[in-house]
Amino acid sequence: MELIILNDGTYQLIEVTKQMLSDVKLYNTSNINCFDLCDIIRLKLTTYHEFINRHVMNNGSGDFFGCICK
Repeated sequence: MELIILNDGTYQLIEVTKQMLSDVKLYNTSNINCFDLCDIIRLKLTTYHEFINRHVMNNGSGDFFGCICK
């Protein structure tokens, strides 16, 4: 899985690592798919700014745009 990050007009693909998911606990993994995991990662790594209608990465690397599931 890769994250799509928009930074200064350029889209970047950031590979999801085990370190990014180190503190995520999934209790029911039988019904989770890639898109559900994308939502979990979005909630963990971003903050939603209503006035600009964007999910901004907490580390300042850009705006969260989505995921690519492989």
